[in-house]
Order: sequence, then C-alpha cells, then structure tokens
Amino acid sequence: MSEVIIKTGKENMDVKTIHRYLSEDSYWARGIPYAMVDHSLTHSFCIGAFVNGQQVGFGRVITDYYTFGWFADIFVLPAFQGKGIARKMLSNIMMQPWSKRLRRMMLNTSDAHGLYRQFQFKDLATPSNILELYNPNIHLLYKEEIDSSKAS
Repeated sequence: MSEVIIKTGKENMDVKTIHRYLSEDSYWARGIPYAMVDHSLTHSFCIGAFVNGQQVGFGRVITDYYTFGWFADIFVLPAFQGKGIARKMLSNIMMQPWSKRLRRMMLNTSDAHGLYRQFQFKDLATPSNILELYNPNIHLLYKEEIDSSKAS
C-alpha cells in the first residue's frame, strides 16, 4: 500500500466520498442528505486519510477547542481497513494542542471499542448522569429544509 497522508480541514476533504460512505454504508447515518453532511463538516474539526490522492478515511470532532470534543463519523473505506489508518487519524487528533487540553472527549460506537480503548477511552464513569434526546432519523424529516438551505 502507498503512503497514507493525513490532512485536516474541510477544504481538504472529499465531501462527496464522505457523504457516499455515510449515507450508503454507515450504520449511523444511512440516508443522510448531502447538505447535512456538508454543513456538519463546516462546524467540525475534520481529518482525512488519503492514499494516492484518494480519500480512504475520515473523522471529525465537534468541539469548542477548549473543554469538550465529540468524536463523530470516523470511518475507513472497507478496502483499506485493518491497515492502521483509523489509528493514524486518531493519533493525529490526540496530538493537536487543543485536543490535549480538552476536559472531556466522548464518542458513540457499536463496533470499535478496542480501537478507542487504545486511546484511553473508557466506559462512562457515571452513565446515570448522561442523558440524551435521540432522533436518529431527524435528517429524513428535515431533508427539504436542509437541501434548500444549501441552495441559499
């Protein structure tokens, strides 16, 4: 495999590739509109892994850069999985100066606990303190509004 290049910033991401993976292959964002993905990247720290100029991995952190970060939408395309690419992206995030000062970092995963535990993520210390309002298909309800805001 060729060298994996890590890039940050939305301007360096292939939003079409990210949208395709999230909307078609992910278990957490299936059917998400392009405009919603595009907007979400605008308001996140974005990181991507590239091989021969092609984006093969992605992740983002929704953060205030001082106290809190939520790790989201982290993936590696199937043909490139098992090669340490996700670990490389996470290492890069954890080495960012702002990342080192965050008081709390959180994420949600159903299948990558082993990966995240390598970066000191643990089960919630007090799960009874964490509440959520969960609307997994909200993007389907607001698709037209999201699409029209992209046109504006």
